[in-house]
Amino acid sequence: MKVIVIGGGAAGFFAAINIAAKHPDYQVTILEKSGKLLSKVKVSGGGRCNVTNARTKPSELVPFYPRGNKKLHPLFKRFSTSDMVDWLQQRGVETKAEEDLRMFPITDDSQTIIDCFLKEAKKHGVTILQNEALTRLEPRENQWLVHTKNKTHEADKVIVATGSSMATWKVLEELGLELTPLVPSLFTFNIKDSRIQDLQGISFEHVNVKVTGTKLEESGPLLITHWGLSGPAILKLSSRGAYELADKNYRFDVLINFTGSLKPDEIRAWIKQYATANPKRKVINYPLFELPKRFWERIIDQCGIGVGTPFAELSKKQLNKLVEELGQGRYAVDGKSTFKEEFVTAGGIKLSEVDLSTFECKRFPNLYLAGEVLDIDALTGGFNFQACWSAGWVISEHV
Repeated sequence: MKVIVIGGGAAGFFAAINIAAKHPDYQVTILEKSGKLLSKVKVSGGGRCNVTNARTKPSELVPFYPRGNKKLHPLFKRFSTSDMVDWLQQRGVETKAEEDLRMFPITDDSQTIIDCFLKEAKKHGVTILQNEALTRLEPRENQWLVHTKNKTHEADKVIVATGSSMATWKVLEELGLELTPLVPSLFTFNIKDSRIQDLQGISFEHVNVKVTGTKLEESGPLLITHWGLSGPAILKLSSRGAYELADKNYRFDVLINFTGSLKPDEIRAWIKQYATANPKRKVINYPLFELPKRFWERIIDQCGIGVGTPFAELSKKQLNKLVEELGQGRYAVDGKSTFKEEFVTAGGIKLSEVDLSTFECKRFPNLYLAGEVLDIDALTGGFNFQACWSAGWVISEHV
């Protein structure tokens, strides 16, 4: 049996390794278009590899998949996050869960995962061919011809797991498979605003962010960057609102509550209470709501509050402006930037094209699809990788 896996990424590698392990008599080959293997694994989690998530129940996982959602529930019952942790542990890779439930190898080095996969591929005789870019798939009776820029390969089973690849989607469309529209799904917001200019690196533990004129709203940590705003709160918004924000051409306003969840009246009451207790303290020297000092100073200036103004002398106008900036700060987004190198796409081959119990194409027997080539994507936190591991495992069982 000849099995060809197209794509040397997370889903492809995991499928290839497990197929070869379960079927030593199979010839398993990975075709990778570039000269790099497992490149997304390498950059994930800032180079630490956010390999999965500590949530173990399928019902806890599916809400984190804007595209896929409840359809993935049976998949995670078949191969869960805990199954992936066990799989790694059995191969000498220990993992750890952080406070936000993201999981990493205890080495905090993505190379640990890459080395594990490469070792397993070698152990089970997986052939890896690089610089083999797919150009066409041709069904031939009970076989497939896989055309690349270099040659034509024959296969009994083909697994396409190339991630976000326009070239692959074109090949699959030419085959007749239906594609949903493609838009970026994990990105940061470009914002040029004097209130955050030159404050890159400043972070907030918990804010609430709402896109005006929509129902899009998320909360979580926030980070000021060179180009605008990032952090989990922004990334969750970008994922859930992938299509809606694309329709706006990535130009919209956001309202940020830097206190987290306090309402304007509660913010005002809190400031008044502090002013009563500390009337002579200068506003600029005492950041409230545990806000970073440099950001607080910038907001105080924005509100027209002088550096020598004590809390007791805040005017009604200044207080109202301060409440607005802290609870409903409006920032204009003008474009997006890719989150580090972790590009994720919403859209792909429609899930209706595959049997999600096997990931085999309904119209093309012996052709399997996995990973981001399908219309599946998740929020940041190890969820995209887990969808790859789960699909790769299920395919290995069926093949």
